[in-house]
Parts: sequence; structure tokens; C-alpha cells
Amino acid sequence: MKIPFQNFWGNYKIGKGTKIGAFVEIGNGVKIGSNCKIQAFVFIPPGVCIEDNVFVGPHACFTNDKHPDLKQEKWQIAKTLVKQGAVIGAGAIILPGITIGENSMVGAGSVVTKDMPPNETWCGNPAKKL
Repeated sequence: MKIPFQNFWGNYKIGKGTKIGAFVEIGNGVKIGSNCKIQAFVFIPPGVCIEDNVFVGPHACFTNDKHPDLKQEKWQIAKTLVKQGAVIGAGAIILPGITIGENSMVGAGSVVTKDMPPNETWCGNPAKKL
């Protein structure tokens, strides 16, 4: 897949019908399902799996290490899962090791610090159920 101004690292998988905006960074081993929309300036590091029919708003950021270090060999990648049909608002930050439940919504600018159940809307810093 050739998209201008992208940075895709190594071995990633992107499903059919998925649209990816400009200036998106996708890490090695990332999996993105079918019919997703990833808006501009989104950061998706290694360890993230996004299922089908997910929307990720511009400038959203996934993180993958609870205790980052300058030395890559010390990294401890935590897996993050975004279940099908979820919506992540613009500028949201998803901390490492989180699961966003099926059909759940994260409000713009929210910081998700713990797992979200399915069919819920969370907002704020830290994000909480509305």
C-alpha cells in the first residue's frame, strides 16, 4: 500500500477497504481490520490490534510501554486491542495494554487508562463512563 507521507514499519497488516489518512505512523506487527478509517496524524505503535469497522480520529495516540526506556532491548510491549465498531475521538490517548470494547466510544481528547466494556462512551482525563 502506497500512501504519501506515511511511516509504516516492517510487518503490518491492513484489511480490505480500510482508509488511512496522511502522516499516520504504523508500527511493526500492527494489525488493522477491514473497513476502518484511520484519520491523519495517528500514531499506532507495535502491539496494537484494531478490529473491523473502527474509526480513529485525527491525532489519536496509542502507547505500548508502561515504562519506556531509551534502549529498545528494555522495552516491554503491552498489547492493546480495539474491538470492532469502536470509535476513538480526535486527540485521544490510549495507554498500553488496554482493550476498547466492541461498539464503544472514546471522547475527543480523552486519556484511556483502563479497559472499556462494550457499548459504552467514556470521556475525560482519566476517561470515565458518561
